[in-house]
Amino acid sequence: MKNSNFEGKKLFVLDMDGTFYLDSTLIDGALEFLDSAVEKGYDFLFFTNNSSKSLDDYEKKLKKLQVPATRDKIFSSGDVTISFLNSERKNKKVYVIGTMSLVKGFENSGIELDDQHPDIVVLGFDTSLTYEKIEKGCRFIRNGAEFIATHPDANCPTENGLVPDTGSMIEMFKTSTGISPVIMGKPFHYTVEAIEKKTGYMKHEIICVGDRLNTDIALGVNHGMTSVLVMTGATTEEILSLSAIQPTMVLPSIKDLIKII
Repeated sequence: MKNSNFEGKKLFVLDMDGTFYLDSTLIDGALEFLDSAVEKGYDFLFFTNNSSKSLDDYEKKLKKLQVPATRDKIFSSGDVTISFLNSERKNKKVYVIGTMSLVKGFENSGIELDDQHPDIVVLGFDTSLTYEKIEKGCRFIRNGAEFIATHPDANCPTENGLVPDTGSMIEMFKTSTGISPVIMGKPFHYTVEAIEKKTGYMKHEIICVGDRLNTDIALGVNHGMTSVLVMTGATTEEILSLSAIQPTMVLPSIKDLIKII
């Protein structure tokens, strides 16, 4: 029998690394879950806070892992930021601190980029960060440019362990300028609004599945959505027991969702 928490739900918003795969390896049962969900009439959207890669990059990775997900089923905090800028900051000039993939995503979306006199500074997960970018961004922010960050994650898991992510970079910019950014990605309402706009589903129809309490699960908790924590990534039993953020449901892995839906 379907779990009562899933009554009326139509869309699974699925985190990627730590939830559906680990680095370049699918988590056991992930594909079977996706097949089962689609068979039972659920829709799905892969969502990652990682703004360092493009949708093309993620589509290629999922294809390599034999995951049947086209670009329209993939979304990132970078896309949320683009959606916000195009709807709420039309015709504003933007300085993007990010990878070439992120910069090209902004360009392809019709956003005017400016590295001299921008109205807005956007900070993403920039694995190509240089001192010149830091100095420029801080100067623009001090001179009145609005400060926006794609997501708050302090670290990003890699095959070589954790590496500094946008959240860590935010702290550097805050320390220098004294100004905090508006943050777009999980767990903030900008993400919920962008997902609703992209998919046509409302938040009461959404189930958030992920391995991180402060982003994946907080997205659900903060906005009244069903949330499922899987214990295959960043969260340990100790972290869960000490956290004020508590999911609707805790499962060993995404595979265990099969028997519930």
